[in-house]
Amino acid sequence: MSSYPPLAERMRPKNLNDYIGQKHLVGEGAVLRNMLESGRFSSIILWGPPGVGKTTLARIIANQLQRPFYTLSAVSSGVKDVREAIEKARNSRFFNTASSILFIDEIHRFSKSQQDSLLGAVEEGIVTLIGATTENPSFEVISPLLSRCQVYVLEHLGNDDLMDLWLKVSTDDVVLKNRKFKIEEDDALLRFAGGDARKFLNIVELIVNAHNEDEEIVITNELVTKLLQQNPAQYDKNGEMHYDIISAFIKSIRGSDPDGAVYWLARMVEGGEDPKFIARRLIISAAEDIGLANPNALLLATNCFEAIHMVGWPESRIILSEVTIYLATSPKSNSAYMAINQAQALVRETGNLPVPLHLRNAPTKLMKELDYGKSYKYAHDYRDNFAEQEYLPEKLKGHQLWSPQDNSQEAKLRERMQYLWKERYK
Repeated sequence: MSSYPPLAERMRPKNLNDYIGQKHLVGEGAVLRNMLESGRFSSIILWGPPGVGKTTLARIIANQLQRPFYTLSAVSSGVKDVREAIEKARNSRFFNTASSILFIDEIHRFSKSQQDSLLGAVEEGIVTLIGATTENPSFEVISPLLSRCQVYVLEHLGNDDLMDLWLKVSTDDVVLKNRKFKIEEDDALLRFAGGDARKFLNIVELIVNAHNEDEEIVITNELVTKLLQQNPAQYDKNGEMHYDIISAFIKSIRGSDPDGAVYWLARMVEGGEDPKFIARRLIISAAEDIGLANPNALLLATNCFEAIHMVGWPESRIILSEVTIYLATSPKSNSAYMAINQAQALVRETGNLPVPLHLRNAPTKLMKELDYGKSYKYAHDYRDNFAEQEYLPEKLKGHQLWSPQDNSQEAKLRERMQYLWKERYK
């Protein structure tokens, strides 16, 4: 088998009819298929996890539209490479012909200046951009470029999709169609693949390579698990273990265990996890689990996210460790989290209640005549910058949504609220 390319490359589809998954985008009557069939195609960003067909789809698009196709990887390309690709696209374009397609893999790894260098070419129509990203484009792609692209979300392949892929492999692949297979159990095969077609094909190839050419291959859960066993540092940042480890990380912080938290942090660092993903979860933890018990936690977590953009690996691990330990050792409160949950539930229960007249804005004479803003007490005109009045809709008068919890920071807040509102905050 060494004379052949890897199975995942051999099975890369060349057209939409061979493309497996993403029916919501490329199925009959779906948006991308319609765009291709019409020949009118604009810049897009394909957002989805690894192994779901982003690169393959980009190549199929270029092939079906019969346009020149230039590809860059954000991992290894700089501004100079971007400009050279744009210049090639400009020179290859003749009068009244469609623009070349520029495919940028992992576009979220491009810096702001690199993304800026794309703007003019996309806006002028020199290139039609197809960007691929595993990260939320709202966070990772600059707004001017994002506004010029339509974002399409690709999903993990379902088990039915993977079994369709298996059928195609076992009947069409130049090597595997001549082998004898029997699937007795597929749970482990599907679970380890985790909706990733490339990983699925790699596992299949691993199984095949573990058997002699004339040997029947019987796939069982035990066989797959045995072949995939790795050292304890194994970390699949896009599969089931990814979610298990980040869950353990957050729960260790919530449980005030800095040792556990920094251990799970190390597991992610050693596994190659994106530091921005970790930093975003620290921000969420600071708001949800620490909250008003230590408001500085959210500031520190937010600064952590900014800092790792400036520093990079390996030093970012120190910043992440510092913030992880700080959050784990901080006092905990979820009062803000509980308050917004209760408030949203109340809104869904009571609907769009009218704003009390004294709280309404009154920019026109008519509104003033209708008593908009009448009787409103401007807090700064009163002692302690506080004037007792109702701020909830009439129907909800007296509702308490935020309940301060038992920690030193919120004890001070409770004391102040009791001083101002008397019996409202007991």
